Amino acid sequence: MTDYSVARLAMVNSQIRPSDVTDHRIQDAMGEIPREMFVPKSQSAKAYADTEIKLSDARTMLRPVHLAKLIQAADIRPTDVVLDIAFGRGYTMAVLSRLAETVVGLEQDGEGFATKAGDRLAQIGANNAVVVEGDLEAGVPGQGPFDVIFVDGAVARARDAWFDQLAEGGRLAVIERDGAVGRARIYTKARGHIGERAVFDAAPPYLAGFEPEGGFVF
Repeated sequence: MTDYSVARLAMVNSQIRPSDVTDHRIQDAMGEIPREMFVPKSQSAKAYADTEIKLSDARTMLRPVHLAKLIQAADIRPTDVVLDIAFGRGYTMAVLSRLAETVVGLEQDGEGFATKAGDRLAQIGANNAVVVEGDLEAGVPGQGPFDVIFVDGAVARARDAWFDQLAEGGRLAVIERDGAVGRARIYTKARGHIGERAVFDAAPPYLAGFEPEGGFVF
């Protein structure tokens, strides 16, 4: 039987810390949250591996190191309200709930993700995390603006609606892919303008519906 507590600590020590993730809040959250709860049982052996995990044909869980680095780059504060787009089974929401004041998770639910994530978040006591269903491209305009918007998967381009829902000083954390090449980016809103910076290279699978229009996808 797998000792998940040992695997969890090994993930933090061998993947997260050596990748310049120095925020102890992220290290602690990922070292405490039972990631195995948020993956399909058939994939539980990979829960702490340095790899993406397929949740369904439409959703893939980010590699732990890419998740940790992108969260750190988003500079989440204890007073922030965060929107997590395409949360899948809810692991990213669980981590974000340890860092922010409130986390709103958005899923376009045809596979029961909202129910599964809600149950698991309740089990770990993430009382500041709520799940909603809706159009991922549209975001959640009725509950914004958000201090941080986090996207759980690669997209060909960030959507205008996401920028519109950023608060002043807000950050959009997203991985944009052009074929086999992808980069994690932080977009920041300041005085109505959007600035951007690339933070690391990564090319996880595209979110379904966010592939390049009419292009070939590797």
